[in-house]
Amino acid sequence: MEHIRLQGVCFSYEKNSPEVLSNISFSVEKGVTACVAGANGCGKSTLLQLIAQCLKPHRGTITIYGHEDGNTKKGQYTGIVFQEPDHQLFMPTVWEDVAFGILKNGMSPVVAREIALDALKMVEAEHLAEKPPYKLSGGEKQRVALAGILVMKPEILVLDEPSAALDPRARKNIIQLLQKIKCTKIIASHDLDLILDLADTVFFLDKGKIAAQCPVPGFLLDESFLQGIGLELPLSLFPHNPK
Repeated sequence: MEHIRLQGVCFSYEKNSPEVLSNISFSVEKGVTACVAGANGCGKSTLLQLIAQCLKPHRGTITIYGHEDGNTKKGQYTGIVFQEPDHQLFMPTVWEDVAFGILKNGMSPVVAREIALDALKMVEAEHLAEKPPYKLSGGEKQRVALAGILVMKPEILVLDEPSAALDPRARKNIIQLLQKIKCTKIIASHDLDLILDLADTVFFLDKGKIAAQCPVPGFLLDESFLQGIGLELPLSLFPHNPK
C-alpha cells in the first residue's frame, strides 16, 4: 500500500524566483524507510516540509495515505523532526515539551504526562523529564524532539538530517533508536553511512531534481555517480575510517 505519492511537484519560495524543487515524482510504500540523499542546498529540507504539509507545492500533487494535498488535517498522518531540535523545544521542562501536542488537543494534564513519560522511555530519555530543554546535549534534544512527535502517533515519520551535529556516540544511538521505530519513515541526510544503516530505498536529489532512485545500497557504492552530485562514498567502505 502506498503511503506517499508525489507527482510533478514543483516549489519556489518567492513568486517568479527559480524553483527550489522541479518535477519531483516518487512514491513510498507503507512501512518502508526511504532516505533522500543530496549535498547541502539541493532541496532536501524543502521536500520534507512539503511532505509534512508545512509547505504547499506550486504545481503537482502530494498524496498522503490516499488524501491529496490540503484535503487532510495538517499533521494528521505525518510528524516531522526538524534538523534543529531547538525549533521544537520551548516549554519549561522536557515532559511538557513532549506533551505539548496532546495537551493542545485537549488531553488532561495527568494523562498527557503519563503518555509523555512513556514516549520518553521509548527513546531512552525518561531521566530527562524534569530538566529544562536548554540544558540538554544535542543528542538528548534530538531524542526529546522525536518523543514529542511519537506521542502524536504519526503513521509517517519525517526526519531532517537526524545525525547532524551529533558526536559519534549520539549518532550511533539515534540510528539504533530509529531502527526500532516501526512506521513509514522519510529521512533526509547527506550522511550516507546513516542511509546504509537505516534505509530500504534512497532517492538522490541534485539541484532540486531527482537524479536517481534505487534500493539500498545501489548508487551508494558508485563513486563516480556520487561525486557528480556533490557526495562522497560512505566512510564505512574504507577500513581505516570505521563508522
